[in-house]
Amino acid sequence: MARGDLREVTTGSCSDLYYLDTGMYDTDEYGAVYIYDAARPAIVETGIGTHHEVILDALDELSIAREEVAVIAPTHVHLDHAGGAGFLAEACPNAEVYVHEIGASHLADPGRLVEGTKAAVGDQWEFYVEPEPVPEDRLVALQAGDEIHLGDHRLDVYHAPGHAPHQVIFHDPGDDAVFTADAAGIWVPELGEIRETSPPPNFDLDACLADLETVRDLDPETLLYTHFGPREYREGAMDEYEAVLTEWVESVEQKYDELGDGEATEAFFADRTEMDAVWGERKARGETAMNVRGVLTYLRGRED
Repeated sequence: MARGDLREVTTGSCSDLYYLDTGMYDTDEYGAVYIYDAARPAIVETGIGTHHEVILDALDELSIAREEVAVIAPTHVHLDHAGGAGFLAEACPNAEVYVHEIGASHLADPGRLVEGTKAAVGDQWEFYVEPEPVPEDRLVALQAGDEIHLGDHRLDVYHAPGHAPHQVIFHDPGDDAVFTADAAGIWVPELGEIRETSPPPNFDLDACLADLETVRDLDPETLLYTHFGPREYREGAMDEYEAVLTEWVESVEQKYDELGDGEATEAFFADRTEMDAVWGERKARGETAMNVRGVLTYLRGRED
C-alpha cells in the first residue's frame, strides 16, 4: 500500500471496516487509520495530522458524509495516533472524540503533548503539524470496561498502559477483532515480522507484558495494527512479540552497560538497524534511536 490507498479489511470476520495508509513520515505501510462504514460511522486512530485530508478523502470515497461521522477514537494521545483528532473533529462537526481519561486533557490543550513529542522524535518533528485542540465538550473520557456503540458494531475498551498510561485497545466482539494500538508491537507486512516499540518517557516492560496477556485472554480472530494493517491472529503471536520485546530490552541494557553512554548506545543500534530497506534510512534510524531512549528511561526508572 501507499499513501491514500484505502482497502476493505477482509481478514477474519471483519465487516464494514476499511483501512487507509496515511503516508505517515512519508513512509508506506507505517501508519494506518481505520474507518467503520457502520450505522454510526467511526474513525479509529487519526494519524499525525499532517495528512488528515487523506482521511477526509477516504470518507468521500466511502460516501460517508462528514456530518454523519459519530465517533473519532484514537487509542492513545501520542501524536502518531491522535495528532489528527482536532482537525477531524473540526471537519466532522457531529463526532465525539473518545480517548482514555488520562489523555483527554492533552487533546483539549496539546501544548505539553507537543513538547513531549518534540523531545521524543527529535528532527523527525518536521513530519508533524501542530495539532488542533479538541473542544472539551466533544471529548468523551474512557475507562476500562466502557463500550463505544456504533449501532451495528460495538467496541469494548481495555486499558493497556505498558506503552503509555493513556493507551487503550478496542475489541469488536461481533467481528472478533482487536485494535492493538502499540500494545502488540509494530507489524511489518512486507517482511511478515513483528518489531519492537519502546518510546520514551512511559515505556514499561512489565506493563507491556501484562498488556499482551490481555490480548491473549481475548484470543481474537484478527489483529488490527495501527503500524500496520490487519493480521490474522494465530496461536503464539503474543509469545512472539513478548520474545522480541524482552530480547530488545536485554540487548539495550547489555550494550549500555558496556558503553556507559546513552548517546553511544543509541548510535550503536541506529547504525545497525535492519529496517532501512523498508522504512528508509532516516525513519529507521530515528525509530531505533527513539526506542533505545525509551528503554534507557525505563531502566533508569526501574533503578530508582
